[in-house]
Amino acid sequence: MSQRIVQVDAFADRPFTGNPAAVCILDGPAEETWMQQIAAEMNLSESAFLFTEGDGYRLRWFTPTVEVELCGHATLASAHVLWEEGHLRPEQEARFYTKSGLLTANRADDLIKMNFPAQPVVPCDVPPELLGALGVEAVFVGKSQFDYLVEVDSEAAVRNCRPDFVSLGQLSRGTIITSRAEGGRYDFISRFFAPAVGINEDPVTGAAHCQLGPYWSAKMKKRDLVAYQASARGGVVHVRVEGNRVILSGTAVTVMHCELV
Repeated sequence: MSQRIVQVDAFADRPFTGNPAAVCILDGPAEETWMQQIAAEMNLSESAFLFTEGDGYRLRWFTPTVEVELCGHATLASAHVLWEEGHLRPEQEARFYTKSGLLTANRADDLIKMNFPAQPVVPCDVPPELLGALGVEAVFVGKSQFDYLVEVDSEAAVRNCRPDFVSLGQLSRGTIITSRAEGGRYDFISRFFAPAVGINEDPVTGAAHCQLGPYWSAKMKKRDLVAYQASARGGVVHVRVEGNRVILSGTAVTVMHCELV
């Protein structure tokens, strides 16, 4: 039986920016090996697979090499497809059952607002290989459940970072580099590297902002922040910190439809 796949640029307001994700709406559970093969074939940072379950959808995310426990941009892309194709009414909440618990998404004007778990970052001992692999000097180094977070002293240090991906891939699932933004349009900027899961640099990473949001909210003493992920494609993430939850908001654009035969 053929399978329809929708490719969506998430955290984007026009095609070919933000972070592309493949979205597969299934009739029911699928073989894990098959989903991983599809993700490898699509060769995007994430492919999302979902099917109806209870009052929502079971949702799983795969990079080209592994399944992950949390993914923001592919959740945004999935919600976008559910509304765009009429699986949900415009006012209806998207509910996703995932390895990270229940995640929800709602529409608010042009934005899709997603409710995600916060991932606190705590100071940690700095592996000597970490800063060497990034080629930077750090203001702060911390670690969440998943990733290292490295704050540097300027936006230029974030944008000009040229990591040693082989070394980074041996240290953790991922590494975030971040700084305060300059110019007043954004509060902070970041980049995210995850060679350990087959993604040297992720274009725009919702899950990273579950860590960045609480970190910068505490540091800047504000709940609502606007972030820019300074990859080659780039993307804007609106962040609101609400206790142990983070509201991530952004836009999405459908780029193509294809059919697996």
